[in-house]
Amino acid sequence: MNRWRRCGLAVALGVGLVASVVGSTGVASAKPHIVDAGSSTARVTNIVVHSDAMNKDIPLTVIKPADESKPRGVLYLLNGAGGGEDGANWLDKTDIVRFTKNKNLYVVIPNQGQFSYYTDWEKPDPVLGVHKWSTFLGKELPPVIDAKYNTSGKNAVGGISSSGTSVLNLAIEHPGLYKAVGAYSGCPTVADPFGQNNIRLVVEVRGKGDARNMWGPYNGPGWRKHDPVINAHKLRGTKLYISNATGLPGQYDNPAYVKKQDKLVDQIAVGGIIEGSTMVCTLQLVNRLRELNIPATVDLPPTGTHSWGYWQDQLHRSWSFYEKALS
Repeated sequence: MNRWRRCGLAVALGVGLVASVVGSTGVASAKPHIVDAGSSTARVTNIVVHSDAMNKDIPLTVIKPADESKPRGVLYLLNGAGGGEDGANWLDKTDIVRFTKNKNLYVVIPNQGQFSYYTDWEKPDPVLGVHKWSTFLGKELPPVIDAKYNTSGKNAVGGISSSGTSVLNLAIEHPGLYKAVGAYSGCPTVADPFGQNNIRLVVEVRGKGDARNMWGPYNGPGWRKHDPVINAHKLRGTKLYISNATGLPGQYDNPAYVKKQDKLVDQIAVGGIIEGSTMVCTLQLVNRLRELNIPATVDLPPTGTHSWGYWQDQLHRSWSFYEKALS
């Protein structure tokens, strides 16, 4: 073999090896890593973390503690069904930035995940794509956050509406990862027809996906596996904060708070029905926890619809719960 053929063979082998490595691991790395570290000085910054499980980059908002000189706990805070992608998110709809100004926890908010229920789907969905959120939130993201920031290694997770179901499942699926869980207006019964219909309204009606790609056939074992009421015994040892209102109009359901009449009507009518429905689910969880003698902080206000003003109040009320659990 002459010298030029040997060089050509070497180059071809080298190119093949590089292509093999890139094809199997992605361009940058085979494991989760920070793609964009955001600002090192701003208290509120946006970062991007690559998920190997989903093979995509996930945007997140990080709210830093007032004092970063000491290790601090981390509160992972999930948006609702739209994953924050629809403008309905903690930053735009609440006073979380101002409220946490003098607080000393890290807050990490994923800004993707619409109609995913922040769970690991059994199959890719033709419309909604690949969802491996339990893997990302429970295994990939925490080590990245702990390596980047001065954290204590103690975590909590909170979520509203559909994510009020997700946070309970995350605690069950990742024992010991979260010291505390806050579930606001969630529907933790997913295996019965009522709960399944609630999920199908989110995934199939709103998201245009197929919920069978998430947990398998309706009424199947995948749905029972992800039912926090059925699996409530696995929440023992985790600090729990459970809240839900009745759906009756309250202090934020009036023209002084909601300026546009059509939005006010929607908040009272649709938001009232949804909150009343999640109350049915929440009471089943509360009763099951009591049967099992598992302690929980429960707040069930007599009025309030499925809307952000009430979730902002619940974040305020539960903040000391998180602080105590992560101290």
